[in-house]
Amino acid sequence: MKKIMKTLTTILITMTMIATFTACTSGNKTDSSSNTKSEAVQTVYPYTFTDSKGDEIVIESEPKKIISIAPSVTELIYALGKGDELLGRTDYCDYPEEVADVESIGSLTDPNIEKIIELQPDIVIASTHFKDDVAKKLQDLGIKIVVLKDSKSIDGSYESINKLGQMLNAQDKAEDVVDSSKKKIEEIKEKVEGAETPKAYYVVGFGKSGDFTATGDTFISEMLSIAGAKNIAQDATGWKYSLEKIIENDPEYIIISKKSGMKDQFMTTDGYKELSAVKNDKVFEIDDDLVNRQGPRIADGVEALAKIIHPDLFK
Repeated sequence: MKKIMKTLTTILITMTMIATFTACTSGNKTDSSSNTKSEAVQTVYPYTFTDSKGDEIVIESEPKKIISIAPSVTELIYALGKGDELLGRTDYCDYPEEVADVESIGSLTDPNIEKIIELQPDIVIASTHFKDDVAKKLQDLGIKIVVLKDSKSIDGSYESINKLGQMLNAQDKAEDVVDSSKKKIEEIKEKVEGAETPKAYYVVGFGKSGDFTATGDTFISEMLSIAGAKNIAQDATGWKYSLEKIIENDPEYIIISKKSGMKDQFMTTDGYKELSAVKNDKVFEIDDDLVNRQGPRIADGVEALAKIIHPDLFK
C-alpha cells in the first residue's frame, strides 16, 4: 500500500509540474539591456513583478532567507549560487546532495505552516502544486509567497530561470545556466539530425487507474522530439491516454520512471506485455527527475532520452 501511495504521489507531482508557466512581468528592475555579459548585473530593489497566479509581488530587498516548495526551484537556487540562503525545502527536494542538510517543511501540497513561520523566511517560492488556501494562510501572516508555475516549453523554462535569477540578484548565474543548457541541446540536435525517429511512449501511470503519459501539450513531449523520437501521444492532451491507443500505435521504445518501480509490472501486465517494445526488450527506465523538473538539468534530461532512443550516436 505504501509503495502504491508513493507511486500515485509521483504521478501527481509529474502531472502538476508541467502546468502552464505564466511568465512573470517585472516592474522595478535593472536595465540589463545595456550591460555586457562580462559586467556584473545587479537587481535594483524594491523589485516588483507579477507571478504566475497574477499576483503582484514587491520584494523590498535581496532575499537572504529562502524557502523552496518545489524540487525544480530548489535545484535552481543551488545552481544560482544561493544554496547557503536556503533554509527550508520539501521532502521531495533531494538534489543536489547538500540539500539533505536543509530543514524540511514537509510535502509539496501540504507543507508545515508552523515550521515555515518558525523559520521566518524573507520569501517562499512555490510552483504549480502549491494550494491557494495554503498560500493565503501564509500571506495573511505577512509571509511573502511567489508562485512560479512550470512551462509547456523549454523556452518558457529558460524565462523562468532568468526571472528567478533576477528575483534573487543572480542574473549572471541564471544566464550561464540558460546558455549552457542551450548549447548542450543544440549539440544533441546536431547528433540526432537525419537519424530515424522511432515511435516512443513515456509512461507516467498505467493500469486500472488509467493510462497517463506526456501528451503533446507537455514539456516532456518536446524533450522527446528533440531527442529524436516520435511521441505516439503527440496528438493527445491533458496527460490522458488509453491502452487501446497504445496498442494501436505500438511504440518501438517505452520509457518509464526508475523511481516508480513500475517497469516489471508494466512488462508483465496483459495488454502492455504484447507491445513490440516489450517483446523486443526496448523498455527503459530513466531518472524522471531529469525530465520532470524544469531546472538546471534540462539538457541532461534531453540527453538521457536521446541516449535511450539513439544509443549509437552517444557512445
